[in-house]
Amino acid sequence: MNKLLPTVFLLAVSTTALSAADGAVSQHAYQLHEVMGFPITNSMITTWAIALVLIVVVRLAVGKASLVPTMGQAVVESIYSGIESVMEPIVGKKVIGKVLPLLLCLFTFILINNWSGLIPGVGAFGYQEGDHLSYFFRPANSDLNTTVALAAVAIVGWLYFVLRYAGIKLLVFDLFGNKADKSSTPLPLYVFLSAVFLLVGCIEVVSIAIRPVTLSMRLFGNVLGGETLLTTILNMLPWYIPGALPFYLLETLVGLIQALVFTLLTAVYIGLICNHEEEH
Repeated sequence: MNKLLPTVFLLAVSTTALSAADGAVSQHAYQLHEVMGFPITNSMITTWAIALVLIVVVRLAVGKASLVPTMGQAVVESIYSGIESVMEPIVGKKVIGKVLPLLLCLFTFILINNWSGLIPGVGAFGYQEGDHLSYFFRPANSDLNTTVALAAVAIVGWLYFVLRYAGIKLLVFDLFGNKADKSSTPLPLYVFLSAVFLLVGCIEVVSIAIRPVTLSMRLFGNVLGGETLLTTILNMLPWYIPGALPFYLLETLVGLIQALVFTLLTAVYIGLICNHEEEH
């Protein structure tokens, strides 16, 4: 379990570093403060708070690990085992033990960030600045900088595991190599297939290059759309009419699905290179 806590901390720090990038795309993350020229936004405050809560909850739940688990340890181990059973067929037995901490922390961190807009107080408290109210907290994944940072962590993790456990030779062969059996393929056809696989490899390189964009934009769009929907519904209905309840349930489901999709795609990217049969 101790492997999970540094990964949560890494996610929070990486998200902070990229969220502070100049020229942010999202115009809705308010800058609350500035430390030595480093902007502090309300989405960054939310990621810090969530990372801190996750670390404290896991430490308190697990405590000192024992052979006879406590209730908290049993719950954490059940979540760990559940995610492992889902991800192992995708990434393969060879690397599941190394990859699982990253995948589990990505899923948990993204899930809580997706649900953070449903927590009372998020997007509710702040201070007046000019013509608008700057909130202390906002759903972090509705800020494009946060989802870009998460995508960057996922892609850097993918690159590390592929180079560490598959190697550059297998990566190049998987992208550009001729997969036909040379001994049973006529030479002219084999040469033609080599050109085809080279072209397909170039297309695959482009696909890899846009993975950070697709990962970040998908998550950002769904979370921001959900927040916009909830805000619109709540502004339309009086506070005493619980008409927004179905939309809260919908956003709970969407948040779970999007966290799972992000994590599964990261696992698939790793498994495509690392999960080769030994006789292949």
